[in-house]
Order: sequence, then C-alpha cells, then structure tokens
Amino acid sequence: MAGNVTSLFRGATAAQGPSTAAPAREADGGAAGPVDFRIPRNPYFPTPRMFDALASRLRDILTYHPSGAGTVTAELCALLGLPPQCVALGNGSSELITWLDHLLVRDSLAVPVPAFGRWTDQPMETGKRVDMFPLPEAGGFALDLDRYAEFVRTRGTRAVVLRNPGDPGGDYVRKQALTRFLDAMADRDLVVVDESFLEFTDAEAEPSVVQEAILRPNVVVLRGLGENLGLHGVRVGCLVANPALAGRVRSMLPKGNLDSFAEHVVFMLREHGAEYARSLTQVRRDRLEMTGRLSALPGLTVYPSQGNFLFVRLPLGAEGTVVRDRLLTEHRVLVRECGDTIGSSSRFLRLAVRPPADVHRLVSGLEQVLYGTGREAAVPERAAGTGYSSGTAAVDRLVSETNGGGVAGLAAASGVDAGMPLPTPPGVPARGGLTAAQVRGTDGLTAAPATGWPGAAGAVRTG
Repeated sequence: MAGNVTSLFRGATAAQGPSTAAPAREADGGAAGPVDFRIPRNPYFPTPRMFDALASRLRDILTYHPSGAGTVTAELCALLGLPPQCVALGNGSSELITWLDHLLVRDSLAVPVPAFGRWTDQPMETGKRVDMFPLPEAGGFALDLDRYAEFVRTRGTRAVVLRNPGDPGGDYVRKQALTRFLDAMADRDLVVVDESFLEFTDAEAEPSVVQEAILRPNVVVLRGLGENLGLHGVRVGCLVANPALAGRVRSMLPKGNLDSFAEHVVFMLREHGAEYARSLTQVRRDRLEMTGRLSALPGLTVYPSQGNFLFVRLPLGAEGTVVRDRLLTEHRVLVRECGDTIGSSSRFLRLAVRPPADVHRLVSGLEQVLYGTGREAAVPERAAGTGYSSGTAAVDRLVSETNGGGVAGLAAASGVDAGMPLPTPPGVPARGGLTAAQVRGTDGLTAAPATGWPGAAGAVRTG
C-alpha cells in the first residue's frame, strides 16, 4: 500500500480525503483497514446489538421501498419533542445546505474560517459573495460574536452562518451569548446555526437554540445525525425553523430523498435512548483523555474542543502531508491534514476522538514520525535563531510584531526586553511551537501556582 498513499489522497474529491474503504481496498492480503481519525463519529453507537438487528433486516432494507419522508419526520419529531411542521429532513446536511443556498441566500453569506466543506464551497458555486471571518490562532480559534456581528454589518452581509461547536476548531459559544447574537442579527435575511456536533458538548445542560429557531422568522438550526449516531453512511440531516421557512425547504426536497437504512435507524432510536446517552458520556471522557495524551507530545498544540474531534497544530518544522502519509504507510493510521481548508494550513490536523486503545496507536505513531532519529524525524532539530512559523503568514507577522503575545504593542508596553518571551495563555502557541504549559514546564493538566510559573511560590521571600 505504501506506493499508493499519495495517489489516494490526491485523487480524493471529498474534503476529508479518501473514504475508509479506499485504503482498505489497497491493503495487502485482505488485512483490516487502518484506524481512521479523520471522520468524527460516535464509536459507541449504534451498539453491537443494534448492528446485529440491522444485519438481520438487511434483505428487507435493500429489497423494499422506504416510507415517505413525512413518516420518518413524524417519528423523529415525536422522539425529539419537535413539531413536524418545523422540521425538514434531508439526505444528509449537505442536501439541506444546498437548498438553503438556492432558496434563502440572496447575494452574500458570512462564515467564520477555518471552516470545512459546504459552507464555503456551496455559495461560491452559485456565484454568491462569501465573506470569510478569520478566527485568530492566538485566540485558540474561538469565535468572538461581537466582532463577528460588527464584521457582518460592515460588509453588509445578508446571510450568516456559525457552527457550534466550531469545526474544525471545536470552540463553543454559550447559549445565552448566542441568543443575544440572534437578537443582533434580526435584520438579516438568514442566520444558520449548525449544531452538527452539539450532542458532544458538556459545557452546559441545554446548549441548543432550536427553540429560538422555531420562534424566529430568520433562524435555522441544522443537525447531522451521522455525526451524533456514528453512522455517516446513513444520510440524514435535520433542519429546524419556523413553519414558513421549514415548509419552504421541505417543499423543494426530492421525493424519496431518505433511504430505507435511514428509516430503520430512526425507528430504532426510541428503544435505545439509554445506550445513546451513555455513548455520549463515554465520548466526552475519551476526549479528555485524548487531549491529555496529545498535549504531552513536545511542541504539539491541542486546542480546547467541545466536539468529538480535536484540532491540533504540529510542532515547528513538521509538514502535515508528510506526517499524514507516514502515519498511514508506517502505522496504518489515517488523519485529516488541513492544508486544503480555508483559514488553516498544513501544520494543522483535525483528529476524531476515538477510544483509548486507538489513541495509544496514534500517539505511538506520532512519536515515531515526529521525533524519530536522524532524517526519519518529521521535526528537524532547531538551529540557533530559527524563527517561529505557524504556516499562516498573517499569524507569523502578528507573533513577530508582538513577541509571541498576540496583542499589538504588548511587548513594548510591558517594558520587557524584546528578546525575552512573554507568558502565553493555556492552549495558545508560544514561540517555537510549544504550548504555554510546556514552556512553563508542566503537562498542561497539573494546576500551576497563581502566577502561572512552577515554583514561583517558593521563590517569594516572607518575613
């Protein structure tokens, strides 16, 4: 398979690269496919018992026509407690995004970047102006809603999109702040809140703004059941809006856009709510453990995430495509390199949260690929005077001008020698590609003194 890796990725048209089946087909001797960290999913749901039930019905599922979308919509709405007239189900969220663009986006759409896929590509394909709002790396790629609102008004953008949690960054906007943003955007044509990964958040008990969407005339909430249920192959996307908006989209959807697999899965959910809730809890635990394991790798920056994925920046000198290809050929691990993602660069990976055994394999592979001896190491030894590089020119200029502080004039105002690096907040890269925790000599998980520097308390004289 080693000779085919580059062609596999370059020949792929999907944003995430080749399907898992593609490299599996290239495996020698029918060996099992690689461990896939590209596609965020729920590895604990459906349960093995549910898969067995689906397998036992496979002949009927493939032989007979599915019920109409109205039947499936009614069942899902009964399960979620939503009025059916406020819901439209599509063949994945991509179909719904396409129709939102055609029906409700007049001339312009704003979207924070980095962002994956259809939110940037779809409106461009139909000749719309896409206003891209850059999320600063120095802020952990977090979305500042006040600045975003100002950006929308300055640009005169008529349609607005945000993902919560963000993708690929994983940042989360609290419900109260998001509701205020919806108030501020009441004069826009359309505001879409993409909650595809919201089920995995543990930041607050009731994070969704779906009830706001039902009441407001210009708000749409999107959900992708593939992300939550762990079934990307079963294409079910859910749109929630006021009856007029939802009905307009629903009237344009093709008849028979939901297949029999989608119908069977939706009708199975009622009996397996407890298993689903437990699966979400386990994914959140895995996310915490995976964050800790990756944060221990020297020079690797892991950004806080509320999704079922982590956005990471490779150490200085590491090229994402090289790391990606070597992980696959040498360790049979697939990762998503983000060099083709608007607002990102090849120094970034998005890694799906997976069980600890898979994470151990990933970390072991990264250790060997990044820090192997001699020419095999993807991270070269730094020579004296080697400058910082994020892979993004604008970020590099900011770091250079602010001594790594990320705020213009910070170094000069502090009166600190320009050659002395300043402390940086947790999760924000410091000079040389290390996180602040690593610069300070901690693993990022152990609490540090209030000053942020280990041993500082003992250095203070008393009496």
